[in-house]
Amino acid sequence: MADDAGGQRRSARSVPAAGASAGRSGRYVPPSDVHAYPLTGLLEAIGRNTFAERQMSMLNAVADTDEAGAARVFYAGNIHLLEGRCIAVIGARKATEMGRRRARQLGRQLAQAGVVVVSGLAEGIDTEALSGAMEAGGKVVAVIGTPIDQAYPAKNKALQEAIYRDHLLISQFPIGARVFPSNFPARNRTMAAISDASVVIEASDTSGTLHQAAECQKLGRWLVIAKSVKDDPALTWPAKFIGKPMTTILESTPQLLATIYGE
Repeated sequence: MADDAGGQRRSARSVPAAGASAGRSGRYVPPSDVHAYPLTGLLEAIGRNTFAERQMSMLNAVADTDEAGAARVFYAGNIHLLEGRCIAVIGARKATEMGRRRARQLGRQLAQAGVVVVSGLAEGIDTEALSGAMEAGGKVVAVIGTPIDQAYPAKNKALQEAIYRDHLLISQFPIGARVFPSNFPARNRTMAAISDASVVIEASDTSGTLHQAAECQKLGRWLVIAKSVKDDPALTWPAKFIGKPMTTILESTPQLLATIYGE
């Protein structure tokens, strides 16, 4: 992979609190150094291009494309983080307090095990998982559903700045593009593609998180469902995935790592 992405090691920084002001004016300060990379080439470079041409066509259909029609992503930060072990931690925006604690704890434990934590920078589970990993001195990747020059939600603008400075921020939408509701399922597909596994900490039967669960199945990635989700009698969606290939239940972080990486 070309070393043009600011891939040098940077010292860890403290994690800004959600809602902390960004930049001197309090406005989001976009990264000044943004790169584009063909999605196929990126997945091949990080060893995760294991899905069929049909799935790649699906990715192309929802991503910005270059002159040759190849899907591409835009990023700021250390693209080499994707070459290591990467696990996405995802879930509800309107998370319960217990869900938030579990997400932050898992983010912290994965970081301590040397795993890069991937998430979507939404409120709730995403924010907690990324923050927990950063607090533990680990590295994170945030995949956003807006162009890289925008911060959504606005309360996470300082966190987004910290991520592109010291970690990795990815978007498949070009700067200046309009934002549509369909951006977020598309973002989930890309997040599933760049990760070894996606862990669902908390999600209702109507949660957008389920898009990513389905993409894991299509793309040949591990889907991990928190035990608390599996055991919730109010939820029907876990039964649609449990028992299928590359689907497992999260019992503990060591068990998760043993399942995904054979440790």
